[in-house]
Amino acid sequence: MIRKPFWFVVVAGLYGATGSLFAADAVVDAPQVFAPGVISGPAGEACPAFTPDGKTVYFDVGSMILVSHRTHGVWSKPEIAPFSGQWLDHDPTMSPDGSYLVFVSNRPLTPGGDALGMTVHGKFYPARGGHLWRVDRKGDGWGQPVHLPVAVNASDRTYAPSIAADGSLYFIHPDAGGVFHIYSSSFANGAYQPAVQVAVGDPAASTHDPAIAPDQSFMVFNSTDAKDGGMGDFYIAFREGDHWGKPVDLGETINGKPGKWSQWGAHVGPDLRTLYYTSDRRSEVTYPLTPEQAKAQLARMESWDNGNDNIWSVSLAPWLDAHRAAAKSP
Repeated sequence: MIRKPFWFVVVAGLYGATGSLFAADAVVDAPQVFAPGVISGPAGEACPAFTPDGKTVYFDVGSMILVSHRTHGVWSKPEIAPFSGQWLDHDPTMSPDGSYLVFVSNRPLTPGGDALGMTVHGKFYPARGGHLWRVDRKGDGWGQPVHLPVAVNASDRTYAPSIAADGSLYFIHPDAGGVFHIYSSSFANGAYQPAVQVAVGDPAASTHDPAIAPDQSFMVFNSTDAKDGGMGDFYIAFREGDHWGKPVDLGETINGKPGKWSQWGAHVGPDLRTLYYTSDRRSEVTYPLTPEQAKAQLARMESWDNGNDNIWSVSLAPWLDAHRAAAKSP
């Protein structure tokens, strides 16, 4: 079974689309699977969050967050992160300075309590909820996760965190009608402030899975019509003074043709020019195959290319450079 974001399994059908296409003559690199056979494997990997030096990555597989380290260009065998493994943990994101990490969990809000449940259209799902938790770096390790306040966790379906350099936290949860939107909570005087909906794109659409640049100059996110199912497409929006500009569709090279594959879980890489994300896309195969090609295809399927989710990356340079050039033009 192809894995979708955990929250999507229950709330499928609540998303929508907005924006315009990127310039037709733009050269967009083909996305590449990330660390195939080591990190991207058969289990369904998602939501990569890198340390600032790019040498450590945290990501989720099913119900837990894993960690891998890169030494001499080689990624280590992933292990369960020290703060994960007991509860349903997913959607990790790293602060730009690497001092703390925010993730989603159903862990009890008080010691000894029940796992967090959620309510969808009046139906309660035990132990299936999601709140944001923060875990701080302690030397070479991590402290104990801390539950974030109601300013952030106003819904029992709060997901997809992304952290700006000033401490502002972006995330998603449903509105009163059940449609998901992106929200942000600024961090001031040592506390998260009341969250506000991020006005980007069509206000009637559903927006989700934001990846905010540290300086909040741009954001990559998913959007789709609130009445449609599926995960929608990736868009990029640039900050224009006190508001977000018109979102730009990242195009067919990344999003694929409708119904071909899904993509979600956007994260901006440490170089601030690479998009890491999750997709169930597969390698293109042209038939007939030679015996050698058949063996290579079998090896791919056994290691990662089996139709489940994997982590992918693609350069954002065409959009970032075009925006910068446009800003400089008279």
